[in-house]
Amino acid sequence: MTPEGRPQQSDAGLHNQRIAVLIPCRNEALTIANVIAEFRRSLDRASIWVCDNASTDATAQRAVEAGADVVFEPRPGKGHAVRRLFAAVDADLYVLVDGDATYAPDSAPAMLRKMLAEKLDMVVARRVTPDDSLSAAYRAGHVSANRGFARLISLLFGYRLEDIFSGYRVFSRRFVRSFPALSGGFEIETELTIHALDLDLPIAEVPSPYGVRPEGSSSKLHTYRDGLRITRTLLHLYAQVRPSRFYGSLAALAALSSLALGLPVVFQFLETGLVPRLPTAVLASALMVLAALAFGSGIVLDSVGRGRKEAKRLAYLAADRR
Repeated sequence: MTPEGRPQQSDAGLHNQRIAVLIPCRNEALTIANVIAEFRRSLDRASIWVCDNASTDATAQRAVEAGADVVFEPRPGKGHAVRRLFAAVDADLYVLVDGDATYAPDSAPAMLRKMLAEKLDMVVARRVTPDDSLSAAYRAGHVSANRGFARLISLLFGYRLEDIFSGYRVFSRRFVRSFPALSGGFEIETELTIHALDLDLPIAEVPSPYGVRPEGSSSKLHTYRDGLRITRTLLHLYAQVRPSRFYGSLAALAALSSLALGLPVVFQFLETGLVPRLPTAVLASALMVLAALAFGSGIVLDSVGRGRKEAKRLAYLAADRR
């Protein structure tokens, strides 16, 4: 039985599923062969696919030698590699994992069993690292930034996920076939999470060990540049998914600014019959016009967003659940 009291799915159930392990990677020649071998041991019936994302080392060669199917994506960026893999591979269940040997392949069967037993569409491996290894496994500030983004996404979109940037996930066929995959870089994890939250898909997290990169291997994540891209993507998706709230907030901000600037001018006019601060009056009027435009845009785009959500939901329901 599971901790929630539901029956545990046996490994026999996994044998009836076509499982694909998807590994987007760039310049991971040092680790890719070991990652493939470990997943072949944990999921002996799964097909393993590697996307060589514009590598300049022998990543593709090592992957082929280890027995994986290899596809190529010339545009650098994890999002491009994930999109290439989702388009190339047909399966019932998908395991997405990085090729840097930091994630635990032994967690994959438990994640897959949970997905089947609870009929989920996404299971996220919540990274667990001993305190004495945190500084080696994560760069400075990454743990607190992850928590901060998790709280922000929960506030904006609902449903609390503790590890929104985990690169180790399991997806259903319906999820993959309905996912638009618009991101080009490391913001792909944010897009995956918000896609699930937007469509109210059943998702869950499973704790999984997270280790240190092997010596000689380096992360492709740029803390500040990719952090800004993730923030930009988050705001863009919020404007698309919750347009009435996004533009309504802008309208409220502009209206309050207009009142703060304009009311003293109005009171002064009522007392003296003069408008000595004409530029302030013009600015206050312009801000109120902008507030009205933002509010109207939010109403219109909310209707458009509902149509887009319905289209994505129909694509999700139409995907074959084999």
